[in-house]
Amino acid sequence: MEYFVTVVEETSFTRAAELLHVTQPALSHQVKALEKSVGGELLERLPRGVRLTPMGRAFLPHARLAVRSAVQAQHAARAAAGAEGGELHIACVHSVAVGVLPETFARWRRAHPGVQLLLHEYAGTDALEEAVARGAADLAVGPPPSHWEGPVVPVGEEEIALVVALDDPLADRTSVRLEELADHAWVRCAMEPVIEGRPFLDLVCGRAGFTPRTVVRTEHTSTAVRMAAAGVGVVAVPTHVVRGGIGEDCVLLAVEPGWRRALTVFSRVELAGAAAAFTDLLRASTSRCAGGLSPAGPNTDRPCDAEAVR
Repeated sequence: MEYFVTVVEETSFTRAAELLHVTQPALSHQVKALEKSVGGELLERLPRGVRLTPMGRAFLPHARLAVRSAVQAQHAARAAAGAEGGELHIACVHSVAVGVLPETFARWRRAHPGVQLLLHEYAGTDALEEAVARGAADLAVGPPPSHWEGPVVPVGEEEIALVVALDDPLADRTSVRLEELADHAWVRCAMEPVIEGRPFLDLVCGRAGFTPRTVVRTEHTSTAVRMAAAGVGVVAVPTHVVRGGIGEDCVLLAVEPGWRRALTVFSRVELAGAAAAFTDLLRASTSRCAGGLSPAGPNTDRPCDAEAVR
């Protein structure tokens, strides 16, 4: 399959053979053996290159996934053993990448220089869960997944606060009750959780007696913070995103009563080796309670629900 994928990507048996460090006859023999095993031609041989047959087009995405999975399996095995050249693929939502992981990554590099970390960022929790489910990463860091059959390990809590511009009438405050923001415009993030079938902000604002007036929707939390800092509207985000260095020119307002949500690590299989070591290091980092994070406690497996996890 690796030979087949390389021929397709290079559009040439000659270039593929050079890249794979094999002879062209050996490469052709392997591709023909693959075609025999699947029951038909995958490639149309042309005077100047190759072209996928209909069977080849159907086969290619699965072959690519199989080749990628085989490579990841080797890296994961080496990472589990702490071997030089091992890789640990970590998926997360963008806000976690910005505000939580930099310190943990720095500590990991000092403690485990032989195991490389590869970060995959996603705009929302649905995309994060789908990526881990299909094997794009060894583990994920983010809010508790909605429906997950594998292990879910609480590692801390995120404090959710409101961001307003420096010239906002509320900018001289340290906290605010939600009903005081009934007349404000809102910037919404893609990663906003859905509770009881409704976006979280719609639900809590409705309970406070108003409907939030949404003026902008963004994919990334950091973009929403910059919008709020510019005066576009107020945004609800984890405080570590702002304190991590992308919102010095804005104001953080605590919500009364406070909002918190669990931060978890989840995976398809039980965490072991490098994955378990990374999870322990992340939990130790959050236990320092810096930048709006709190240590994992007995109730941190609760989702960010309509009662605002406290």
